[in-house]
Amino acid sequence: MARNAKNVSLKVDAAGYAVVYYTQGGKRLKPLFWGAVNARPPTLEAPQVAFKKDYSGGWGTFRRPLWKTIKDTCLPYDGPPLPYLVVACKAPDGSYWALQRWQRMLPNLGIDPWKPGQSAWELHLSHWTAELPKLEVWVDWVYSKKFHHLFGRYSYLGQPVHGFSATRTGNPLDSYGRNVYLDTYDSAYGPGWKRENSFLAHRPNGNFCYGFYHRGNPADVDYERRMNEIGDQLAAGDLSRTPCSQH
Repeated sequence: MARNAKNVSLKVDAAGYAVVYYTQGGKRLKPLFWGAVNARPPTLEAPQVAFKKDYSGGWGTFRRPLWKTIKDTCLPYDGPPLPYLVVACKAPDGSYWALQRWQRMLPNLGIDPWKPGQSAWELHLSHWTAELPKLEVWVDWVYSKKFHHLFGRYSYLGQPVHGFSATRTGNPLDSYGRNVYLDTYDSAYGPGWKRENSFLAHRPNGNFCYGFYHRGNPADVDYERRMNEIGDQLAAGDLSRTPCSQH
């Protein structure tokens, strides 16, 4: 919904409309959201549910500044604990609204961000009445216990979460696909939280797996990434499509 938003607040009225107030890039914004609650199980018959939105705060849809006149009827939040929570409340109809923010675009393998968008804190809005999604995770070893191994399953209301198409690197190409993001704390990458990697919840069971294989020194990985960028710039427009010569 927004990146690096500040001074975030939320108002929800009895009719199911929500206004999110926040500051971004020095501007005060107040978009209006409505029309989405819970999530749909994976299906090819219809896209995943999504909020209808009006970034003018009501002018574009209702020809009036709903962001100014909305009557906030939301009650204090009494639902399950939520990670990365900014603000949440309970609507008069018993449904919950929440704003959360997290860093989705961090580089993999503990590398520090080198582009502004990679370190952005994304703000996300949700609206639900049922149980929260369920993420199950187990750990063991692979290759004769040489490497740590993580695997699990992602589900919602007893149904697997998965998409129907994705790129070869695991980026979802439809509204149902979801990535699981794996961070490590005080690891070989250094102190604090670092992004290890991300992976796709697979069709049809919502399962995933990941191995902690040896990938080299993080400084070497970062150097390789920077050199690859230079090489890509030098090779821009090269139509030969032949690999580099080796001697």
